[in-house]
Amino acid sequence: MSQELDTTARAVLDAARASVLAFGVRRMALTDVARRAGVSRMTVYRRFGGVDGVLRALLTRELALLIPGGPPAPGTDDRGLGVRLADVAARLRAHPLLAKVRRDEPELLAPYVLERLGATQRHAVAALTRDVADAQSRGEAPPGDPALLAHVLLLVVQAFVLSAGIDPDLPAGRVMGELRPLLERVLAP
Repeated sequence: MSQELDTTARAVLDAARASVLAFGVRRMALTDVARRAGVSRMTVYRRFGGVDGVLRALLTRELALLIPGGPPAPGTDDRGLGVRLADVAARLRAHPLLAKVRRDEPELLAPYVLERLGATQRHAVAALTRDVADAQSRGEAPPGDPALLAHVLLLVVQAFVLSAGIDPDLPAGRVMGELRPLLERVLAP
């Protein structure tokens, strides 16, 4: 799927988002998505190949919007990469669609945690690799392979996003509050 979505694709993904938030992933029906989008079921099938394709495209769109595409423009954000990453993690953790899946259907996330990287994770690694290389060039990150460090950062942030509320005796806010200092230590030159 291209980066630029046409009006029909946007309408289908917006409808799918509303359906998932209302009913959950497993109860989302293409009939409901098509009706909400004002298109036929066949249009949804042709564009996305079925429910799985719609869901993959939806999650990719929603989560990619939260992941910066590279370092900030000079003068626009003087905060370090660790602070920016912690902010992204907080936005990801609070995202309604990801929160619903994490809470109600966490097994759907298992392949992307245990088996392979998805499109959104690959997008994040590419953006992080550029950010790390840029920070290294300014002496603001440790030397080494920026792609390897980007993968490590992804795994750390992903763990905080997906499991910060795992222990009811440990408030998620306190756990998330430890992410920024941890990232700053990892990224210290």
